[in-house]
Amino acid sequence: MSGDGGHGHDTPPADDSATADAADTQRSSGSPPLLPAWTPMLAVILLLGATLAALAVLGGRSLPERLGPPVEELAVEHVRMAPGTIELTVRNAGPDPVQVAQVFVNDAFVDLRGGEEPIAPRRSVVLALDYPWQSGQPYLISMLTSSGLVIEHDIPAAVETPTGGRDLVGVMALLGTYVGIIPVVLGMLLLPMLRRVGARGMRFLLAVTVGLLVFLAVDAGFEGFELGDRTGGAFGGVSLLALGAILAFLALTVIDRYLAHRRAAAGPGESAQRGLRLSLMIAIGIGLHNLGEGLAIGSAYALGELALGAGLVIGFALHNTTEGLAIVSPLIAQTRPSFTRLACLGLLAGGPAIVGAVVGAGINNAELSILLLGLGIGAILQVIVQIAPALRGTARPDQGTIASMDIPALTGIAVGVAAMYLTGLFVLA
Repeated sequence: MSGDGGHGHDTPPADDSATADAADTQRSSGSPPLLPAWTPMLAVILLLGATLAALAVLGGRSLPERLGPPVEELAVEHVRMAPGTIELTVRNAGPDPVQVAQVFVNDAFVDLRGGEEPIAPRRSVVLALDYPWQSGQPYLISMLTSSGLVIEHDIPAAVETPTGGRDLVGVMALLGTYVGIIPVVLGMLLLPMLRRVGARGMRFLLAVTVGLLVFLAVDAGFEGFELGDRTGGAFGGVSLLALGAILAFLALTVIDRYLAHRRAAAGPGESAQRGLRLSLMIAIGIGLHNLGEGLAIGSAYALGELALGAGLVIGFALHNTTEGLAIVSPLIAQTRPSFTRLACLGLLAGGPAIVGAVVGAGINNAELSILLLGLGIGAILQVIVQIAPALRGTARPDQGTIASMDIPALTGIAVGVAAMYLTGLFVLA
């Protein structure tokens, strides 16, 4: 009997393998699963939404009230000067409503129109002050809130704000042409002369282009930080600079990949078109930068901080001519581009200065300026990433781009940065 029992215990466990084979057979037969594959994901999303809704409803009620006085922050976004009137566009940059009780100009009480109701967070209101101001005189505006807090805004020199209309639009369009399109086209005219350089000289010119772009990106970054300090931060302040840079970098990367894919699918002409594609990316990056630059010019003119004249035009012409050089540098080793393509590249790089100047003269918005500056920075950085591999002076793949650069490449970057700095000294703004 023990032998029979032992024989029964020695039987191999065939049930597990049979079950696995049956499961494989069921899966291979194409029978649908009990639950769709997206069911767990949907359950997680519903759970997350329910949790956030519960926190929104119950979280605030379960926490104690904030101690201390309300946090009141007001940011003056725009000042419009008209005869006998000063209009302030004020935005609440804090978390609590703010009530402007009284306004003083140079310690003198003035009549106030607007702001009768408390200003909600992130909302703006126009405060009209009846005051007989004099042109060229400085004024200190003090806003007294209902809680007794005094918020000040300084006007270094009062100047009447230009009114909109065809005259202003025409002046800004002309100014954008002077400082945007004409200098860029002048720089592009150097292309025939640049074709005489060899491979070493071409790498030097590409390095000069990188230096020019690096200076533009750093200069735009400093300007964005300066604007961010002057805003109340209601919409992120300097964070808009990073947002614009990231979005522009990713967008141009997608565009470049799309163009490269189309050229590769078209045939063996992709390598011949790479220089034109790189010039297009450079023109887009410089165009976004000139859009922000034109916006700053228009805003400065509307605020009376910019004097138009030959000095301003010549300064910007010298400064922006180097941008045209940067656009045509990748075209040196390519077949002769058509005049239409060169004209389109020049308009793409310089034309946005016209749009920016016209918009800036009519709309003074620091947040928009910061975002546009960020877009320009991101576009320029994306172009630098594309040009950098062409500056390698050695074929060793284990070295980084900077470590593999030779003396002409490093010298070219330094020359580009110095050229932008020196020509920038002629800009009277």
